[in-house]
Amino acid sequence: MFTGIVTATGKIASSRAHGDGLRLRIDAPGFGLDDVALGDSISIQGVCHTVVAKDAGGFEVDTSRATLDVTTGLEAGRAVNLEKSLRLADRLGGHLVQGHVDGVGTVAAFDDLGGSWRLAIEAPPALSRYIARKGSIAVDGVSLTVNAVEGSRFEVNIIPHTRAVTTLSQLAPGVRVNLEADLLARYLERMREMLGPA
Repeated sequence: MFTGIVTATGKIASSRAHGDGLRLRIDAPGFGLDDVALGDSISIQGVCHTVVAKDAGGFEVDTSRATLDVTTGLEAGRAVNLEKSLRLADRLGGHLVQGHVDGVGTVAAFDDLGGSWRLAIEAPPALSRYIARKGSIAVDGVSLTVNAVEGSRFEVNIIPHTRAVTTLSQLAPGVRVNLEADLLARYLERMREMLGPA
């Protein structure tokens, strides 16, 4: 479980075949790995991974073909958002994020508003029912508040701090991003399905 508050960025230094997927090496010298043990979870670009090796400068994870088929941004050479898993004593500064990507969206616009940026994303139609105005969504692992929704397109606002400390600064129209809907929205939808029409 994560909060969507990115604590550092890293770089996928290498990617090599491993089983049906890949073993990724993440260079993250500023991430602080002293409190990370083998088997711990780390969110990489919004995708939960398990640490299988580490040293002072970075760590390694395995990612399956099933994960690669439903996500984006895990290619060698890419800058990635990083977050350690949530501890019970931690502050919940963002929202509850599982690191289970619901779908891949496409940036429709990224406009400078003079002091902040408006990011518009076209979500997969099946995911759009979980996105609500003033609700939460994770974009490449970053917790954001939805400001507007129209059909399958939604908008969020990016403040200068978020743009400076995450990979969101590299977004542009046409770029694909990992999306995770609010956990509560998924459970509410499931309950509605089970209860049927009122």
